[in-house]
Amino acid sequence: MLRTLTLGLFAVSALAAAPALAQESTIQPGYWEVTNKVQAVISQTKKERRCITPSEVAKFTLGPSNRHYSCTYPTRIFQNGKITLKGTCASKKGRQVAIEATGSYSPTTFKMVADVDTTYAGLPLGGRFTTDARRLGDACPAPVKAG
Repeated sequence: MLRTLTLGLFAVSALAAAPALAQESTIQPGYWEVTNKVQAVISQTKKERRCITPSEVAKFTLGPSNRHYSCTYPTRIFQNGKITLKGTCASKKGRQVAIEATGSYSPTTFKMVADVDTTYAGLPLGGRFTTDARRLGDACPAPVKAG
């Protein structure tokens, strides 16, 4: 269960966006390499390369979230290359997770460290998630055709 919680919360973190961020330029669309690390009861690193389209830029910077959790960030500041997020996520069953994140961004880089706190069976659990992303270029490779 913790594995789903920890990986699920942050694996998408760098891949979410807020329309309110449209006023300030954050990252550029293009081909990106994203490394997500989980440090909790388990430790895991996942690296992927993905295309971020202009319509996905805002999603990339929303904050940790995914289909299993509904997250709100009363504190969401993306300004002058700095990131500050503070909020909570709730699972469909009502489990609450507190999240505080800080980081930095430029048109070609994105770095965020998020600390999470929750309880499981009455025991406090915490973890740290990091996202480190860099833009590789303007053009995304053509999709590989199955077959």
